[in-house]
Amino acid sequence: MLGSVPTMILFLLLVFAYGVLVRGPLERVLAERRARTAGAIEQARGALAAAEADTSAYEEKLRAARAEIYKMREQKLKQWNAERDAALEQVRQSMQERIRTARQDIEQSAAQARKQVEGASEDLSERVLKAVLPGTIRPTEVAQ
Repeated sequence: MLGSVPTMILFLLLVFAYGVLVRGPLERVLAERRARTAGAIEQARGALAAAEADTSAYEEKLRAARAEIYKMREQKLKQWNAERDAALEQVRQSMQERIRTARQDIEQSAAQARKQVEGASEDLSERVLKAVLPGTIRPTEVAQ
């Protein structure tokens, strides 16, 4: 057993040297690696949160822009409809005026035609009476 004491001391020295020279630096490196990895993960999470916030802001701006475009489109449609209605009303009034003028012209033409027919009927009736009645009787005496 006494011969194994130097081997045990060497073994303990080797374990101590292993702990100081290999295991300690290896654990420091692994701890640093874990810290860097955790930091990178946290940084990535922060970047994702910032990206999501930017995406939300972008989507909100996009919704606002679409709403504004829709509102402008509706206003333009209302304006065009109002212009169309005004033009139609103007044309309608113009056509009513033309119809009124045409009716007056037709009524005047009808009145003139009636006068011509009445004048022609008197003339025609006198001719018929002259042709039918003898020349001694006057058409004015017959009418009475």
